[in-house]
Amino acid sequence: MAKVEQKGKTNFQPDPDADVQITFDDQMRINQFANHVAKIEDLKEDLKFKKNELTNIEEAIEEIELVDEDQIQFLIGEVFIYNNVEKTQLLLKETKEKKEQEIKNIETKITEIQAVMTKLKAELYGKFGQKNIYLENDEE
Repeated sequence: MAKVEQKGKTNFQPDPDADVQITFDDQMRINQFANHVAKIEDLKEDLKFKKNELTNIEEAIEEIELVDEDQIQFLIGEVFIYNNVEKTQLLLKETKEKKEQEIKNIETKITEIQAVMTKLKAELYGKFGQKNIYLENDEE
């Protein structure tokens, strides 16, 4: 390892040309980081889907406010049912609140995982240096 001295302090930095020894614990942290990257990608995909559903629900709520009829068709799963406007509005508002909570939960999970990843990234970069390991997500 190369030694760099600054103002009486000794800082050790890995030599990029030297062989880097990876312990079992290091490999476990690298694997954990990779698993978190995959989990965040899945959660972001799920978040995108949930936000799209929320947008559809909000649009449905706006459209129902313009309806002059007492009964409307309402899609539940793959089946249309007739329901009165007030009940349908209530169902849509409840569904909207549930979707908003689901979105909030997903965003919280993403934030928690990103905090763990930041810690792992600091540990791994601290041990291996920026030139010996690549932990950046190209999508961000």
